[in-house]
Amino acid sequence: MAQTAKKQSGRPAQTMVVQSGNEIAATAAKQINYHVMGYYPITPSTEVAETLDTMKAEGEHTIRMIPGDGEHGAAGICFGASTAGGRVFNATSANGLLFAFEQLPVQSGERFPMVFNIVTRAVSGPLDIRGDHSDIMLAMNTGWIALMAADAQAVYDMNVMAPKIGEEMSVRLPVFVAYDGFFTSHQKRRVEIFADDQVVRDFLGPFVPTVSSVDPRTPVTIGPYMNDPDQINNKKQQSDAIVRSYDVIRKVFAEYEELSGRRYDLVECYRMEDAEAALFILNSAAETAKEAVDALRKEGRKVGLIRPNVIRPFPIEEVRAALKNVKGLVVADRQDNFGGWGGAMAIEVKAALQGVKGNATQVAARVFGTGGKEFFVEDAAAMLREALEIAKTGTVKVPYAYFGVNPGDPSFHPAKAFAPITEAEASGLLRVETTADGKMEVKGNILRNLTERPKRISPGHGACPGCGIFVNMNTFMKGIEGHAVILFHTGCGMVVTTGYPYTAHKITYIHNLFQNGAATLSGVVEMFEERKVRGEIPKDEKITFIMVTGDGGHDIGMGPSIGAAMRGHRMIICEYDNQGYQNTGSQLSFTVPLGQSTSTSSYGPYQHGKSTHHKDTAQIFAACHVPYVCTVAESNPRDMIRKAAKAQKYSDGGLAFVKMISMCPLAWKTEERMSVPIIQASVDCCFFPLYEVEHGVTTINYDPEEKGKKVPVTEWLKHMGKTKHMLKPDCKSELDRFQAEVDRRWVRLKEMHKNPLL
Repeated sequence: MAQTAKKQSGRPAQTMVVQSGNEIAATAAKQINYHVMGYYPITPSTEVAETLDTMKAEGEHTIRMIPGDGEHGAAGICFGASTAGGRVFNATSANGLLFAFEQLPVQSGERFPMVFNIVTRAVSGPLDIRGDHSDIMLAMNTGWIALMAADAQAVYDMNVMAPKIGEEMSVRLPVFVAYDGFFTSHQKRRVEIFADDQVVRDFLGPFVPTVSSVDPRTPVTIGPYMNDPDQINNKKQQSDAIVRSYDVIRKVFAEYEELSGRRYDLVECYRMEDAEAALFILNSAAETAKEAVDALRKEGRKVGLIRPNVIRPFPIEEVRAALKNVKGLVVADRQDNFGGWGGAMAIEVKAALQGVKGNATQVAARVFGTGGKEFFVEDAAAMLREALEIAKTGTVKVPYAYFGVNPGDPSFHPAKAFAPITEAEASGLLRVETTADGKMEVKGNILRNLTERPKRISPGHGACPGCGIFVNMNTFMKGIEGHAVILFHTGCGMVVTTGYPYTAHKITYIHNLFQNGAATLSGVVEMFEERKVRGEIPKDEKITFIMVTGDGGHDIGMGPSIGAAMRGHRMIICEYDNQGYQNTGSQLSFTVPLGQSTSTSSYGPYQHGKSTHHKDTAQIFAACHVPYVCTVAESNPRDMIRKAAKAQKYSDGGLAFVKMISMCPLAWKTEERMSVPIIQASVDCCFFPLYEVEHGVTTINYDPEEKGKKVPVTEWLKHMGKTKHMLKPDCKSELDRFQAEVDRRWVRLKEMHKNPLL
């Protein structure tokens, strides 16, 4: 939605658009036309990559977009790209930023500029996807310049200015642009942008590398081992660079004002001319607080507001100048430096004031709005009234406190959700016997009888209608005898079953993040075994340990899972493969097949869905030489239950891996009632063959060719909105390549079935 472009005062024409903070960040990146974006989806920053991908499919930019295997990998992609002499861009949030954390000081310490949008969000745990500043404040001291965008207009403007700041030859540092998750990232606002992309590119000029890792005529060594005294000298040079950025930022801000007509100062002061009491607060909350300032001014109260646009380098002189007449100040932080008696900004402001001789400003540190808690005008007014009281009395009665918390009732104890499932209730229906030739056979696999087994996951969870996760898991768990402990990676399965204070799990449940579930459950397994050795747990206690992953979890979490496999922990890993990062809005995962459309592998004139073939995780784990690997589908329930029983038996001697194809009607763009036909079509076309690998020996459990049921992949693809475009003439190349790859893998699997040595 745009208005007619306007040209005023000799400035380039600008257009009014209505976009969210994420959309406008993508618009700025498109206008800059970065060389490379390394990225990985995480709420609430994912829309930046999604929007750019949609634009790319329509031919609006030529940014090379590279999906990482996780945020750490994405940050590595960005670092590598920045050494090769071009402009680099990324966006993330919260735990994504923390997972990339190791790379942040590498990027700044090696002095390679890039721009990184931080869509601020609460850092886990417990898991919370809403906005606060706990992520950006943890990253504040990694050597990056940090710009703070209070609204969507500032997101656009700061994204345009950021490359020019970081690329300045006297600086050469990476730049954060931080804006509030959901408050700014998802709210649509009117934003002025330059009508012609070339205006932005001319403002920035061409990228000028200082060194390049891809110039063989001038070989360089990047990131050498550096001992003392060189290391401290290097850090001094880095420090000098960020100090120099102080003046560079002001210079770029002034140049941008001349170009756009919009003014940015290092610190914005609102009605501070005669203020005796003030509120210091960041980003979107400051816009709310301005209304409180206006209201108190009408009462005759001399109050004001301070909001920095830059926090690294910290604008120390501007803050001191703003506070020169202030007697009472409340610094409100949307995060806490636990044990530091205040959030990061409170500590910074107090430190700044220490250098002012005779300073009379008394400061109270308040922590507010963590986990996305709403901040209202009344809240800002209460903080300002507290600042007025401090100014009046000259004392701070409570130097550090949380604002707006509910202490709760210490006598409250949550009711037990479910009675424990006894071993007797969960046992006695199945048994696994070893035949004379050493093969395992499952007895008692009668569906009618197995309906008596209590479900380990109860009804009442919040999954979408038709979600395959719980069909798969409840069917699979019918084959598990006795006690079990289950761990879920972050993902749809986790989110919809454990919204505090409720749970849908009838057995012990653990959560850890995508990247570390297998390592976590490994620790649980080994502690259980060690406590049995020490006599702290009965030696005959039997528990089956199961990790559940999906929603692309075996991209970011593959390394730890392979580590668990190689160590041989006694556990089962179940992967529900719903072919995308469905919990964050159906982005590209490496399990997505060739040509299929996701929100970061869009179909359009210039891009035909995902450009690479799908990851075969079952074969990856088979290559780890674990005792048991199998694939299962809800359309073949008895086969799934039989394999669950075998996986449990095999997990007595090591790790077992189970891969499930899992319907996601929302992301697959189909009707939930079509679940079984769609899943069966994926099996019959041999995209998802049903087989097992026992100690390296492969057995195909269902051969559609033998049964006369084999169909082309189009019989699967035609049922789903995410794949129907593959039947169009312009996607014939992708369709042919996909069919050929499915056929190749099927033929290879048949040869493995014939020959136990393969």
